[in-house]
Amino acid sequence: MSEFDVVDRYVLASAEFGRRLRSVGDWSAATPCTEWNVRQLVNHMVRGNLNYVALLHGGTGAEFLRMRDVDALGEDPVDAYERSMEAFANAFREPGALGRRVDYPLGEIKGDQALAIRTADTVIHTWDLARAVGGDEELNAELVEWMEENLGAIYEGLEGVERFFAPRQGTTGGTRQERLLRRVGR
Repeated sequence: MSEFDVVDRYVLASAEFGRRLRSVGDWSAATPCTEWNVRQLVNHMVRGNLNYVALLHGGTGAEFLRMRDVDALGEDPVDAYERSMEAFANAFREPGALGRRVDYPLGEIKGDQALAIRTADTVIHTWDLARAVGGDEELNAELVEWMEENLGAIYEGLEGVERFFAPRQGTTGGTRQERLLRRVGR
């Protein structure tokens, strides 16, 4: 798969999130991420995109953590999301971006792993947003398949990643999406 193919996977995942984002009516609605309401979840996505761009351009994991909750939505959360998504995709399409070492907060990784982590995060938070707004919870089947088949590799070598995922009982049976969601604690 070429660099552009893996970036396109992120773009697809982001478009799926964006589709649900356009249906938000109540920005204070609760999400499956108990520490966030809808606005905070969307800010996590926008700020995350911007923080990954900063990492790719030499930012530090400490800066990433310091900035992660700073408001990035302003008055137009949908526009902020779209701009951050475009900035992220453009940054990861830069020549050599996927091979760059970045100071990710959970350990140093290469750009291609950072891209995979962000794509996976986007897929799962698409479901979170859909659930919060009563939208379409059916995730893109290709993205679910990619995640289910690569979950170990996506998060390989990261320190403390298990605290983000508390697998629920019964990670077998059900649809591929149901199994994946249970594996990541949903």
